[in-house]
Amino acid sequence: MRHDEPGLIVRYTANERTNHWITAITFVLLALSGLAMFHPSMFWMSALFGGGQWTRILHPFVGVVMFVSFLILALRFWHHNYLDQNDMQWLRQIDDVLANREDRLPEIGRYNAGQKLLFFVMVACLVLLLCSGIVIWRRYFSFYFSVEVIRFAVVVHALAAFVLICGVVVHIYAALWVKGSIGAMVRGTVTYGWARKHHPRWFRESVK
Repeated sequence: MRHDEPGLIVRYTANERTNHWITAITFVLLALSGLAMFHPSMFWMSALFGGGQWTRILHPFVGVVMFVSFLILALRFWHHNYLDQNDMQWLRQIDDVLANREDRLPEIGRYNAGQKLLFFVMVACLVLLLCSGIVIWRRYFSFYFSVEVIRFAVVVHALAAFVLICGVVVHIYAALWVKGSIGAMVRGTVTYGWARKHHPRWFRESVK
């Protein structure tokens, strides 16, 4: 683990941060364009993309970019997100987590159990969105499928998008709740104190 400045630990490299922000930006574009097409009351958001026709054209292409970006992100961090016994104990002590009694919790590695579960929820949602999105991509693929399959894919796409949006809201809230988390994804580094407090096992392994 690199230490670029005294008292600081590198949590995310420049490549990892770029990968994260590409995924985040494309998610916002997809959420806005998807909501614009989901219900007439939100169609006004299509103006952000040049109107309804451009919204329909751009949405699937941006979706492919996000999936590829997230796939790279998932492969980068997959090995950090395996659940272990400490994670199970962390979940059993969720009341201590919510009360910020971190001194009572088992030692946390690079990510806690909540972050790991959210990671796998996002992986599942992105796979469902890609598969259902291909089925309903009218310009290139939908003519290969029956009307019934397309209708089912539309429902799956909407449900997966809803769960993903909720997951990202939780992700943002958690980042705001734990002061320093957003800074880590902007600057790439965290202080020794932050690492020792929130991810003690990762801190111990990092300073070896």
